[in-house]
Amino acid sequence: MVKAWYMDSDTNDQRLEHHRNPPQFIGLQDLYAITGVEYFNINVETYTTDGVLEKIKKDRGYTYEDEITCSKDSLPNYEEKIKSFYEEHLHTDEEIRLVLDGSGYFDVRDGDDQWIRIAVSAGDMIVIPSGIYHRFTLDTNNFIHAKRFFIGEPVWLPYNRPADDMPARQDYLHKLKEGFVAA
Repeated sequence: MVKAWYMDSDTNDQRLEHHRNPPQFIGLQDLYAITGVEYFNINVETYTTDGVLEKIKKDRGYTYEDEITCSKDSLPNYEEKIKSFYEEHLHTDEEIRLVLDGSGYFDVRDGDDQWIRIAVSAGDMIVIPSGIYHRFTLDTNNFIHAKRFFIGEPVWLPYNRPADDMPARQDYLHKLKEGFVAA
């Protein structure tokens, strides 16, 4: 099951956990309340037949999906890609990931601009809202295999920070102020 915590300010190896001292963990309800990041636990052994994922996809309007594997052996231009995933950015659409195997970290900014690290592994599905500054990195296992979901055709354009004037960012900031409503 996913775990989340506030990160320290150390800039060494991005693949390490980067806990504060003492660690400051965040529960899933608080994570949603302060970032809008949603979480679903999916059984990777039965997701193709149990109907849970299909219901989420139908309820949320996810009509396109693909799979990605990030590892030195499977990702062309691995070092360059991992570096680009770790650049702080936002998207104009949600970023939806279901981890099928492996593990990694999604980092998101809270309303006070502090980094929160979200550790994901097999069975974790997260929905990162459009307009939130975030980034991704592998952990020390250097491997993740995940499904990506989209509403309609994939829009996969990262807008590096600063992108504060973008409508998606302004909409996100409004939701951050007024409170998030789960889809």
